[in-house]
Amino acid sequence: MSIRPSIAPRIEPEAGDEFVAHPAFAEVSREVRPAAPRYRNEIGKFSIRRASNCAACGRCVEVCRRNVHIRPDGYHAILRPFDYRCVGFECAETEDYCVDACPQKALSLTENPVFKTMGDYRWTPDLLVSNWQMAETGRPPEKYLESEIGASGGGFDRLRFRFPASPPAALRREDISTELLLNRRGDSRPKIVIGVPWYGGGMSFGSTNIRALLGKARVAKAFNTFTCTGEGGYPERFTPYKDHVIVQVATGLFGVREETIQRARIVEFKYAQGAKPGLGGHLLGDKNTPSVAAMRETTVGVSLFSPFPFHSVYSVEDHKKHLDWMAHINPRALLSAKVSTPNDVDMVAVGVYYAGGHIVHLDGSYGGTGAAPNIAKKNIAMPIEYAIGRVHQFLQAEGIRDKVTVIASGGIRGPWDIAKAIALGADGCVVGTGELVALGCIRCAACESGRGCARGIATTDDELLEMVTVDWCTQRLVNMYSAWREMLVDILYRLGLDSVAALRNRTDLLTHLDYENPS
Repeated sequence: MSIRPSIAPRIEPEAGDEFVAHPAFAEVSREVRPAAPRYRNEIGKFSIRRASNCAACGRCVEVCRRNVHIRPDGYHAILRPFDYRCVGFECAETEDYCVDACPQKALSLTENPVFKTMGDYRWTPDLLVSNWQMAETGRPPEKYLESEIGASGGGFDRLRFRFPASPPAALRREDISTELLLNRRGDSRPKIVIGVPWYGGGMSFGSTNIRALLGKARVAKAFNTFTCTGEGGYPERFTPYKDHVIVQVATGLFGVREETIQRARIVEFKYAQGAKPGLGGHLLGDKNTPSVAAMRETTVGVSLFSPFPFHSVYSVEDHKKHLDWMAHINPRALLSAKVSTPNDVDMVAVGVYYAGGHIVHLDGSYGGTGAAPNIAKKNIAMPIEYAIGRVHQFLQAEGIRDKVTVIASGGIRGPWDIAKAIALGADGCVVGTGELVALGCIRCAACESGRGCARGIATTDDELLEMVTVDWCTQRLVNMYSAWREMLVDILYRLGLDSVAALRNRTDLLTHLDYENPS
């Protein structure tokens, strides 16, 4: 195996991205600002209909506090209701209920039938719309939405926290720390601390559009955390955010270059993905556009495969050679290994540590986009909630638990899942699909196709790319991260804990519904 030292091909900005090269573009604010959906009326849980007998009196505009009804300045007419903002029948008992307030009785409220067609058992319509609300407003979602659990009937959806009657009197939300230390080995490499206990998962240039990827990199800088390149190479437009970008080295070695490894603060070896362990990666030919082919140094239109496994790694000693190789190229980078969750995942985690790794990234079976086959996602890897506890306990028995950082991924949907994963024994989490949902993903499971993504996110198609801009993607993610952090702080406050670190392995604070209600 070898890495080319030459400079990677430069992918020029598309139309609408001219400001990417401007020095000010590297400055990212974490200020919450409204970031409306790209569609005039996003899908919501309820529908408001205005009948023809509406007299445009404006009473609905006066009573609604959520801007469902709007009359632009200087206009007599009232716009069609922005019913995705409607909280439904919660208003019925208040003075804000537009249906009752309308003197002409021209308004009617029903549940939106389209709402129920979205998502799946893990990503329910409520969870999708919850993330959309957070991405638009930067605030926790409305209470009429179930934003804590899905409807899978298992995994994190069966876990609940045991909250004390009241938090300690001296505890204040503003004093609660969400920071996470990534290097616990005590070696000479930097003691990197991130501001929130999660970072963005690997999404390759080619699987996801470049503007969404830049949004991920920019929010990582804003919240002092990381995002990962995935296995598609390192676009030059990531350079302003290099201190917050993890370089992934996967089996296909697409776009892996010496200079990009040298600029990284974390290098991640991807040995397997929890959604499809044993299958490797696969990018269909219609997503292999000229810019993708240039980055991956391959032929346009050809389907690309990342084999499983690394055929140079069949033991801990082989793995150590890989880490030594990266450590030599970049003496300052932390070393991470992303592994799936087989039955012996505990032994794999110990091997990662003794090979010199700083981070063990456990990727469970719930993760992956629509590009991962269902037969693999649902039948091969161990669910992440089992893998976390198994690895934590084994590392403790080996006496090395506090010398390695355990990061969990594979179905982390929001702050409740993050908190539960940490309580089970992880140090932090990686999020992927949640970021795509913030950008409008509806979980249609067509990610593998070049034009298959109806929302223009998981695409390399130039026409679909025009559906989003970098600054819009950035603001949506900033808003969601802000809401997630606020919700996580609230969970810690209600548990009476002053930091994320204090939550690790607090299984006594969790209960499983199967044990509470064994019938």
